[in-house]
Amino acid sequence: MNRSFLIFATAFLAMMAGALFYAARIPVEQAETSSTSSMTAQTLEVVDYPAFTLKDLEGKDREFSEYAGRHRLLNFWATWCAPCRREIPVLKAYQESQGEDGVLVMGIAVDFMEDVQVYAEAAEFNYPILVGEEEAMKVAESSGIEFIAMPFTMVVARDGQYLGAYLGELHQEQLDDITSILARLDAREITRDEAKGAIDLL
Repeated sequence: MNRSFLIFATAFLAMMAGALFYAARIPVEQAETSSTSSMTAQTLEVVDYPAFTLKDLEGKDREFSEYAGRHRLLNFWATWCAPCRREIPVLKAYQESQGEDGVLVMGIAVDFMEDVQVYAEAAEFNYPILVGEEEAMKVAESSGIEFIAMPFTMVVARDGQYLGAYLGELHQEQLDDITSILARLDAREITRDEAKGAIDLL
């Protein structure tokens, strides 16, 4: 009799403990889900349409909206960044191949104006260079990506909508892939969400 009672009591306690554990998890899981949804909504709100003003190499304020109407690659770089310097000739050759109506490369220098001006004289950029320090980093952070390291490139569609980003040094292979994705988007072969997904996979 005592043995049966102990077995029953043990089983009952185990069942109650399981129920309490499950009940305790419900508010936590709901809170986590709510928090995740809130963060996602906030990120999308921030990154859909980048808008900013930075100075060009002559020190004049230039608004991002001035370059509307073309797909754009916002390439964040610095004079002290070796991978950034390595990819500049690749970006120049790519820009040359795009002509006046193709994808526009925009160099966003996270650096001091004087250093960028000196470097630009030797580099002979064939695409726009905008310069900023904290301001330029804020533009990069608007991508919603938590960790930003240079080089870093944001892809923005011709209507101004942010499509995604590539972390690290760009090579011709990645540029060809991005060009193909944007061409398919223009031809309506893929949706905007599919273009975003394809860029995320690069």
